[in-house]
Amino acid sequence: MLVGYARVSSKGQNLARQEESLTNEGCDKIFKDKASGGDFERTAWQELKQFVREGDCVVVHDLTRFGRNAEQIKIEWEDLLDKKVDIRVLNMPILDTAKYKDLEGIGKLMIHIVFEILSWQAEEERRRIRTAQREGIDKARKEGKFKGKPKRYTVNATGQDKLVYDKVIYMLDKKESIHSIAKTAGISRPTVYRIRDEWLSVDNK
Repeated sequence: MLVGYARVSSKGQNLARQEESLTNEGCDKIFKDKASGGDFERTAWQELKQFVREGDCVVVHDLTRFGRNAEQIKIEWEDLLDKKVDIRVLNMPILDTAKYKDLEGIGKLMIHIVFEILSWQAEEERRRIRTAQREGIDKARKEGKFKGKPKRYTVNATGQDKLVYDKVIYMLDKKESIHSIAKTAGISRPTVYRIRDEWLSVDNK
């Protein structure tokens, strides 16, 4: 059975392109998440891992659907292989574990080497994009063209805003749900997601 997985990193992004490519690939079922790769509680992804059985094949558009960095991608990849589930990455046709089954040990070594290289490249590409975005914002600020709204709840906030920020970080560290944190702190869920993503980004450097 072909099982597709699509993910975007924010509520405002569209899953349509990924869904179309997975449907065209012939996926019998597609699981969809709208959450950051850093969110280990991705509901649909956890449901997919419970759903798949030995002999199934998980299909994704690209490696970064598995996670935000090479380490997390590797963990999710190996977890599926341990379940004897195949993996197919559409934008990297060489990453199709079913193709290497007949090669036994050599096949496993080949897919491992290729995967390590490509997962590293995926992480480097994400870093390059983030760096370019930061440089673009810095340049716009220097030229007085940046119109972004100042963030209230940050590590450098003061007064009540800093108290709210610290409360959110404390609850995130305790693995509280996004809904519970937003309700307790009196802020929106998108704001909690933004604080969490920035916190994880700093924590993973």
